Amino acid sequence: MTPALSLRLNAVGLLAVSAVLIFAFADQLFLADLPCPLCILQRAAFVVAGFGLALNLRFGPRASHYALLLIGALAGAVIASRQILIHIVPGTGTYGHALLGLHFYSWAFVIFVVMVLGTALMLLFDHQFAEDEVTADRLSALSKVAFVLFGLLALGNGLSTVLECAGGLCPDNPTDYLLLR
Repeated sequence: MTPALSLRLNAVGLLAVSAVLIFAFADQLFLADLPCPLCILQRAAFVVAGFGLALNLRFGPRASHYALLLIGALAGAVIASRQILIHIVPGTGTYGHALLGLHFYSWAFVIFVVMVLGTALMLLFDHQFAEDEVTADRLSALSKVAFVLFGLLALGNGLSTVLECAGGLCPDNPTDYLLLR
């Protein structure tokens, strides 16, 4: 795998993470389904994982950037599995909407596992780390779009969390934005 191909794959990965965050925001804003504390933590894990991809786009592929992606994805998988286990007991109910029969936290778990596997596959190709072959213009148009979109979504998630939790503990079952009361 060439460094240029690695960068393109990282840009596509960052766009995929951005798509997940866009979907979460759409559910929050258009369906008034505010994220619970575990949902907020899962979004934060997506941001951490996306930050690893963004670092690869900005500074070139490095194992340390992939490690950050793995840390975010593994933390997110643990948080999502915690939420799945909370709601797996009969009679405990669920949280949020379902998509194709699975709730968003179940989908998050699947996506985090795919991220871990995809990162492991990317790490199999050592040639992407060759410094002499990294292109001079590392941020292609695709990379710039992915970079800016992800940055805006990360900022939006932070702002949304502050509005919802008012800088304190987030409510277990939020019904409105505490800071906007």
